[in-house]
Amino acid sequence: MNIFKTTVLLTALTLLLIFVGGLLGGSGGMQAAFFFALVMNFCAYWFSDKIVLAMYGAKPLSESEAPQIYRIVRELVQEAKIQMPQLYRIPISTPNAFATGRNPEHAVVAVTDGILSLLNDEEMKGVLGHELAHVQHGDILISSVAATLAGAISMLASMARWSFVVRDNRDERGGNPIGVFVAALVAPIAAMLIQLAVSRSREFHADEGGAQICKNPRALASALRKLEAGVKNRPMFDTHASSAHLFIVNPLRASAIASLFSSHPPIEERIARLERMG
Repeated sequence: MNIFKTTVLLTALTLLLIFVGGLLGGSGGMQAAFFFALVMNFCAYWFSDKIVLAMYGAKPLSESEAPQIYRIVRELVQEAKIQMPQLYRIPISTPNAFATGRNPEHAVVAVTDGILSLLNDEEMKGVLGHELAHVQHGDILISSVAATLAGAISMLASMARWSFVVRDNRDERGGNPIGVFVAALVAPIAAMLIQLAVSRSREFHADEGGAQICKNPRALASALRKLEAGVKNRPMFDTHASSAHLFIVNPLRASAIASLFSSHPPIEERIARLERMG
């Protein structure tokens, strides 16, 4: 099912790119956009995990640095009956974690410096169980691809906006300044909506699966409370919006408008479900 969703996602974003390319440069722009989309889809499938890790400056986490994390993950993968993932550390004070990779055999779990200093062992076990549930459910491919492609489209839209601003009055063949402006506004919104379509319900499933893996739903609920408070105190930069859906809790500063398009379901509802399981 997730392979089908990934295919639909890649197809939708490819068509979006071709549409934007047509607005920017007519038929020639559409052809260039199609070629670019093929290259981007290839890179998104095979290298999305590396792109996301590089985006956050993540580094491999050695067992000598975090022996307790390795012990917890080894226990959990035995319970989940999956392979041991690679572990990475993100040098960010915001407490959070995510899983990425194209399949369970190439999975990566990344934790921030902030979460390592915030949670106790039982809470950390709940968080890591949640991330391993994403791996177990096959969620990591579509999440990583969505992050990579949404980021690329947002970047292209930003370039289009600047090209509209600095555009002179010359009659450029195949160009359409109104189309450029509309594309620059619509593209990131479309990318965000496609991104949200694959995100929210998966968090409930990962919470449930993570609670079963760690066998302590209340510990995961407690971790979510701490992480939500930690993010409010130390949110990430908005430049990471294209990959916000990867994290166990939304890493961005909350606002009335942002909450309408949040990549995560309400934290209170997630906690209530976990406490009912407990």
